[in-house]
Amino acid sequence: MSYSDQIVGAAIFDLSGLPKEYFVPADSTDISWVQTIFQALGLQALLTSAFQLEDFRHAIVHGAHFHAIIVRQSECHVALLIHHNEAMLSEAVIEWAIDFDPSTLTGDPRFIST
Repeated sequence: MSYSDQIVGAAIFDLSGLPKEYFVPADSTDISWVQTIFQALGLQALLTSAFQLEDFRHAIVHGAHFHAIIVRQSECHVALLIHHNEAMLSEAVIEWAIDFDPSTLTGDPRFIST
């Protein structure tokens, strides 16, 4: 099974942390989890600025049923929603997420873009 098969939702944010596009399962339009990601990106920006930290690389948000892996790419932030699966939180998955092309989700029949 590939890492891509584990994705159950995705959100794309611009580099300032504003949402651009969501990919949700075709049978659900619930994007409430995106608000949590938006808040995490805002907190990251605040902490980076206040403490003059190094560039943001990734964050993981743990929810009741899902994890969200948030990575900074060259043009955007990408949040990938996955089922609870500790194996999906490894360094290899983080590296894969950094290189992940979110445009591949556009043609994926599992998702609709909002």
